[in-house]
Amino acid sequence: MADVTTAAAPMGVAPTTQKLDDLMLAMDVVDTLRHEERLVSRELNEVARESELVERLRSIYASQGLDVPDHIIHEGVKALKESRFLYTPPPKSFGRTMAYAWVNRSRWGKMAVAAFVLIGGVFLGRELLVAGPERRAAEAQRIELTQTLPRDINTTLKEALTEAQAPTARARAEQLAADARAALARKDAVGAKKSAGDLQTLVAQLRQVYELRIIARPGQPVGVFRIPDRNRGARNHYVIVDAIGADGKPVSVPVTSEENNQTKPVSRWGVRVSEATWQGVGRDRNDDGIIQNNKVGEKRRGQLDVTYAMPVTGGAILEW
Repeated sequence: MADVTTAAAPMGVAPTTQKLDDLMLAMDVVDTLRHEERLVSRELNEVARESELVERLRSIYASQGLDVPDHIIHEGVKALKESRFLYTPPPKSFGRTMAYAWVNRSRWGKMAVAAFVLIGGVFLGRELLVAGPERRAAEAQRIELTQTLPRDINTTLKEALTEAQAPTARARAEQLAADARAALARKDAVGAKKSAGDLQTLVAQLRQVYELRIIARPGQPVGVFRIPDRNRGARNHYVIVDAIGADGKPVSVPVTSEENNQTKPVSRWGVRVSEATWQGVGRDRNDDGIIQNNKVGEKRRGQLDVTYAMPVTGGAILEW
């Protein structure tokens, strides 16, 4: 509500009361009426009692020490009815939108910064958690296919050819290297690694040195026989051998069973022999419990196959 102001007078001069502008008084009347909402809703809807409303407003101003002329009070009542001094927002438009944006630029600026930080966080998170690892994995695979595997294959092939003492061993090494290089050409890392691994296994086999011996153990057989399913009238005879290295320790060798075609690394297995050889081993043990002729064969360095000291048929079993 507007208030009467008193201007400071020069020293020795009595202060004079300044009259409020009529328009300001009329606005103050309207403001007073709006604050007296219950009074307005009852009085202004009854035109006959408008004079009573004027009197009550005059009393309100008098209680505040204000002398407001009747014509100002009447003007204020009229202004309230006509909705004067009431702010009506402009209709929606591009100009209004831009004006609001300018007034609220500080808030919009904070929201823009927050959005920028959020979007930046999303991109950074994707770079750190998804794109970055994918890119590094792709680069690692490229290096493996173009540098690491080709170098390893060449190195292992040279080792295999150096170790190989038989044409079959050299041919096997060159074939595995060719398979690995073909896989590299079609960017098949899995296939290349498998062939490279087989080539490394070949080198290890070429370097192996061991003897196949029949070792008599108490309570364990030195020979067994099988009746094949496809020929129930026949028998397959096997002697049980151990692969023993130059240091006297067992050597693990990949052996394929002829019964189920499974290959396992073992140091003891059954080698198929003729019935005569099988019976001879039995007689040797039964003679004094010791097998004098216990060397079945020898695996030399640079060779893939065992050089047998007694007749064998080439089959093997892993269980008996």
